[in-house]
Amino acid sequence: MSDRNIRLLIEYDGSAYAGWQAQAVGLVTIQTTIEEAIFKVTGERVRISGAGRTDAGVHAIGQVANFVSSHDIEPRRFALALNYHLPNDIHIRQSDEVPANFDSRRNATFRRYRYLIGRRRSALYRSRRWEYTIDIDFDCLQRLAGMLHGEYNFASFCVTTSRKEDNTCCILFARWYQIGELWSFEIRANRFLHGMVRSLVGGMVNAATCIPDANPRNLTPQSFQDILQGSTDERVVFTAPAQGLYLVSVGYHEGMSE
Repeated sequence: MSDRNIRLLIEYDGSAYAGWQAQAVGLVTIQTTIEEAIFKVTGERVRISGAGRTDAGVHAIGQVANFVSSHDIEPRRFALALNYHLPNDIHIRQSDEVPANFDSRRNATFRRYRYLIGRRRSALYRSRRWEYTIDIDFDCLQRLAGMLHGEYNFASFCVTTSRKEDNTCCILFARWYQIGELWSFEIRANRFLHGMVRSLVGGMVNAATCIPDANPRNLTPQSFQDILQGSTDERVVFTAPAQGLYLVSVGYHEGMSE
Protein backbone atom coordinates (compact mmCIF):
# COMPACT_ATOMS: atom_id res chain seq x y z
CA MET A 1 0.00 0.00 0.00
CA SER A 2 1.23 3.56 -0.72
CA ASP A 3 2.40 5.85 2.05
CA ARG A 4 -0.21 7.80 4.03
CA ASN A 5 0.29 10.74 6.34
CA ILE A 6 -1.42 9.97 9.67
CA ARG A 7 -2.27 12.68 12.18
CA LEU A 8 -2.74 11.97 15.89
CA LEU A 9 -4.48 14.06 18.55
CA ILE A 10 -2.81 13.14 21.84
CA GLU A 11 -3.41 13.60 25.55
CA TYR A 12 -0.78 12.75 28.15
CA ASP A 13 0.36 13.15 31.72
CA GLY A 14 4.02 14.11 31.39
CA SER A 15 4.99 13.34 35.00
CA ALA A 16 6.92 10.16 34.24
CA TYR A 17 8.59 11.32 31.01
CA ALA A 18 11.68 13.28 30.01
CA GLY A 19 9.56 15.50 27.80
CA TRP A 20 8.09 15.01 24.35
CA GLN A 21 11.22 14.82 22.23
CA ALA A 22 13.46 11.77 21.86
CA GLN A 23 16.51 12.15 24.12
CA ALA A 24 19.68 10.27 24.92
CA VAL A 25 19.47 6.50 25.24
CA GLY A 26 17.86 5.47 28.51
CA LEU A 27 15.48 8.43 28.81
CA VAL A 28 11.81 7.64 28.23
CA THR A 29 9.91 10.30 26.27
CA ILE A 30 6.39 10.67 24.91
CA GLN A 31 7.64 10.60 21.32
CA THR A 32 9.64 7.39 21.65
CA THR A 33 6.87 5.67 23.62
CA ILE A 34 4.34 6.38 20.83
CA GLU A 35 6.86 5.36 18.17
CA GLU A 36 7.32 2.02 19.92
CA ALA A 37 3.54 1.53 19.94
CA ILE A 38 3.43 2.29 16.20
CA PHE A 39 6.09 -0.36 15.64
CA LYS A 40 4.03 -2.92 17.56
CA VAL A 41 0.98 -2.12 15.40
CA THR A 42 2.61 -1.80 11.97
CA GLY A 43 6.10 -3.30 12.18
CA GLU A 44 7.40 0.05 10.90
CA ARG A 45 10.12 2.15 12.52
CA VAL A 46 8.91 5.71 12.04
CA ARG A 47 9.74 9.14 13.40
CA ILE A 48 6.71 11.17 14.48
CA SER A 49 6.67 14.97 14.38
CA GLY A 50 4.97 16.81 17.25
CA ALA A 51 3.51 20.32 17.18
CA GLY A 52 4.89 21.19 20.62
CA ARG A 53 8.12 19.93 22.17
CA THR A 54 6.90 19.90 25.75
CA ASP A 55 9.50 19.66 28.54
CA ALA A 56 9.86 16.97 31.19
CA GLY A 57 6.83 16.93 33.48
CA VAL A 58 4.65 19.04 31.16
CA HIS A 59 1.22 17.67 30.18
CA ALA A 60 -0.93 17.86 27.05
CA ILE A 61 -4.64 17.82 26.31
CA GLY A 62 -4.38 18.47 22.58
CA GLN A 63 -0.89 17.69 21.29
CA VAL A 64 -0.86 17.08 17.53
CA ALA A 65 1.62 14.79 15.77
CA ASN A 66 1.93 13.08 12.41
CA PHE A 67 3.84 10.21 10.83
CA VAL A 68 4.01 8.39 7.51
CA SER A 69 2.87 4.76 7.28
CA SER A 70 2.32 2.27 4.47
CA HIS A 71 0.31 -0.10 6.69
CA ASP A 72 -3.22 -0.92 5.48
CA ILE A 73 -4.98 -0.22 8.80
CA GLU A 74 -7.84 2.27 8.46
CA PRO A 75 -6.55 5.71 9.57
CA ARG A 76 -9.24 6.30 12.22
CA ARG A 77 -8.48 2.89 13.76
CA PHE A 78 -4.87 3.81 14.50
CA ALA A 79 -6.07 5.48 17.71
CA LEU A 80 -7.67 2.29 19.02
CA ALA A 81 -4.73 0.11 17.98
CA LEU A 82 -2.09 2.39 19.48
CA ASN A 83 -3.99 2.87 22.75
CA TYR A 84 -3.92 -0.90 23.24
CA HIS A 85 -0.10 -0.76 23.38
CA LEU A 86 0.32 2.59 25.18
CA PRO A 87 0.56 3.10 28.95
CA ASN A 88 -2.42 4.66 30.72
CA ASP A 89 -0.76 8.08 30.96
CA ILE A 90 -0.72 8.51 27.15
CA HIS A 91 -3.95 8.41 25.17
CA ILE A 92 -4.56 8.90 21.42
CA ARG A 93 -7.84 10.83 21.26
CA GLN A 94 -8.17 10.73 17.48
CA SER A 95 -6.36 9.59 14.32
CA ASP A 96 -7.01 10.46 10.68
CA GLU A 97 -5.33 10.79 7.31
CA VAL A 98 -4.12 14.22 6.20
CA PRO A 99 -2.51 15.56 3.00
CA ALA A 100 1.05 14.42 2.31
CA ASN A 101 2.39 17.96 2.86
CA PHE A 102 0.88 18.34 6.34
CA ASP A 103 3.49 18.84 9.08
CA SER A 104 2.11 19.18 12.60
CA ARG A 105 4.88 21.56 13.72
CA ARG A 106 5.60 23.66 10.63
CA ASN A 107 1.95 24.13 9.59
CA ALA A 108 0.72 25.24 13.02
CA THR A 109 -0.66 28.79 13.10
CA PHE A 110 -0.96 28.99 16.89
CA ARG A 111 -0.48 26.99 20.06
CA ARG A 112 -2.52 27.40 23.21
CA TYR A 113 -1.15 26.66 26.67
CA ARG A 114 -2.71 26.62 30.12
CA TYR A 115 -0.94 26.97 33.46
CA LEU A 116 -2.65 25.91 36.70
CA ILE A 117 -1.86 27.19 40.18
CA GLY A 118 -3.40 25.59 43.27
CA ARG A 119 -3.95 27.98 46.15
CA ARG A 120 -3.94 25.17 48.71
CA ARG A 121 -2.01 21.95 49.21
CA SER A 122 -3.47 18.79 47.71
CA ALA A 123 -2.50 15.14 48.06
CA LEU A 124 -4.25 14.32 44.77
CA TYR A 125 -3.31 17.10 42.36
CA ARG A 126 0.21 18.15 43.36
CA SER A 127 1.71 16.60 40.17
CA ARG A 128 -0.71 18.50 37.92
CA ARG A 129 -0.45 22.07 39.21
CA TRP A 130 1.88 24.47 41.01
CA GLU A 131 0.88 24.67 44.65
CA TYR A 132 1.60 28.27 45.59
CA THR A 133 -0.03 29.39 48.84
CA ILE A 134 1.74 32.73 49.38
CA ASP A 135 -0.53 35.78 48.96
CA ILE A 136 -0.73 36.99 45.36
CA ASP A 137 -2.40 40.14 44.04
CA PHE A 138 -4.73 38.66 41.40
CA ASP A 139 -5.56 42.05 39.89
CA CYS A 140 -1.84 42.64 39.43
CA LEU A 141 -1.51 39.27 37.68
CA GLN A 142 -4.27 40.28 35.30
CA ARG A 143 -2.60 43.62 34.52
CA LEU A 144 0.68 41.84 33.81
CA ALA A 145 -1.06 39.40 31.47
CA GLY A 146 -2.58 42.36 29.64
CA MET A 147 0.93 43.67 28.93
CA LEU A 148 1.75 40.55 26.93
CA HIS A 149 -0.63 41.13 24.02
CA GLY A 150 1.20 41.92 20.80
CA GLU A 151 4.61 41.18 19.31
CA TYR A 152 7.75 41.21 21.47
CA ASN A 153 11.24 39.79 21.61
CA PHE A 154 10.96 37.09 24.31
CA ALA A 155 14.67 36.26 24.55
CA SER A 156 14.62 37.28 28.23
CA PHE A 157 11.83 34.77 28.89
CA CYS A 158 13.38 31.60 27.48
CA VAL A 159 16.18 29.13 28.17
CA THR A 160 19.38 30.98 27.24
CA THR A 161 20.95 28.06 25.39
CA SER A 162 17.81 27.68 23.26
CA ARG A 163 17.61 31.25 21.98
CA LYS A 164 17.05 31.60 18.24
CA GLU A 165 18.30 34.13 15.74
CA ASP A 166 14.76 35.55 15.87
CA ASN A 167 13.08 35.38 19.31
CA THR A 168 9.99 37.37 18.36
CA CYS A 169 6.59 35.91 19.21
CA CYS A 170 3.11 37.34 18.71
CA ILE A 171 0.83 36.85 21.71
CA LEU A 172 -2.76 36.57 20.51
CA PHE A 173 -4.41 36.06 23.90
CA ALA A 174 -3.28 36.08 27.54
CA ARG A 175 -5.54 36.09 30.61
CA TRP A 176 -5.82 34.77 34.17
CA TYR A 177 -8.96 33.11 35.56
CA GLN A 178 -10.01 32.37 39.13
CA ILE A 179 -11.98 29.14 39.62
CA GLY A 180 -12.36 28.84 43.38
CA GLU A 181 -8.96 27.86 44.80
CA LEU A 182 -7.61 27.15 41.31
CA TRP A 183 -6.03 29.90 39.22
CA SER A 184 -5.61 29.34 35.50
CA PHE A 185 -3.46 31.27 33.03
CA GLU A 186 -4.44 30.89 29.36
CA ILE A 187 -2.12 32.02 26.58
CA ARG A 188 -2.20 31.65 22.80
CA ALA A 189 0.59 32.69 20.41
CA ASN A 190 1.89 32.03 16.92
CA ARG A 191 4.95 30.39 18.47
CA PHE A 192 6.64 29.82 21.83
CA LEU A 193 10.31 29.67 22.80
CA HIS A 194 11.80 26.96 25.02
CA GLY A 195 10.63 27.55 28.60
CA MET A 196 8.77 30.72 27.66
CA VAL A 197 5.36 30.03 29.26
CA ARG A 198 6.88 28.84 32.53
CA SER A 199 9.14 31.90 32.60
CA LEU A 200 6.22 34.25 31.94
CA VAL A 201 4.16 32.63 34.70
CA GLY A 202 7.09 32.65 37.12
CA GLY A 203 7.80 36.30 36.38
CA MET A 204 4.20 37.38 36.77
CA VAL A 205 3.73 35.47 40.02
CA ASN A 206 6.98 36.88 41.38
CA ALA A 207 5.97 40.45 40.51
CA ALA A 208 2.48 40.03 41.98
CA THR A 209 3.46 38.22 45.19
CA CYS A 210 2.78 40.19 48.35
CA ILE A 211 6.01 39.89 50.36
CA PRO A 212 6.68 42.75 52.82
CA ASP A 213 10.49 42.33 52.88
CA ALA A 214 11.07 41.53 49.25
CA ASN A 215 14.37 40.17 48.01
CA PRO A 216 16.12 42.80 45.81
CA ARG A 217 16.08 40.24 42.97
CA ASN A 218 12.27 40.06 43.05
CA LEU A 219 10.48 41.65 40.13
CA THR A 220 8.01 44.50 40.32
CA PRO A 221 5.26 45.14 37.76
CA GLN A 222 7.42 47.93 36.33
CA SER A 223 10.57 45.81 36.03
CA PHE A 224 8.51 43.01 34.43
CA GLN A 225 7.23 45.50 31.85
CA ASP A 226 10.75 46.88 31.28
CA ILE A 227 12.08 43.38 30.55
CA LEU A 228 9.14 42.63 28.24
CA GLN A 229 9.56 45.84 26.27
CA GLY A 230 13.30 45.39 25.94
CA SER A 231 14.39 48.44 27.93
CA THR A 232 16.70 46.26 30.06
CA ASP A 233 19.00 43.30 29.41
CA GLU A 234 17.80 41.57 32.57
CA ARG A 235 16.61 37.97 32.18
CA VAL A 236 13.62 36.53 34.06
CA VAL A 237 14.97 33.83 36.36
CA PHE A 238 11.76 32.95 38.19
CA THR A 239 10.54 29.88 36.34
CA ALA A 240 7.29 28.16 37.30
CA PRO A 241 7.54 24.37 37.79
CA ALA A 242 6.70 22.04 34.92
CA GLN A 243 3.78 20.18 36.49
CA GLY A 244 1.36 23.10 36.14
CA LEU A 245 1.75 23.47 32.36
CA TYR A 246 -0.55 21.98 29.70
CA LEU A 247 -0.46 22.14 25.90
CA VAL A 248 -4.20 22.61 25.30
CA SER A 249 -4.57 22.87 21.52
CA VAL A 250 -2.83 23.62 18.23
CA GLY A 251 -4.39 25.64 15.43
CA TYR A 252 -4.10 25.19 11.68
CA HIS A 253 -5.44 26.90 8.57
CA GLU A 254 -8.83 25.78 7.33
CA GLY A 255 -8.52 22.36 5.75
CA MET A 256 -5.75 21.36 8.14
CA SER A 257 -7.59 21.84 11.44
CA GLU A 258 -8.01 19.30 14.21
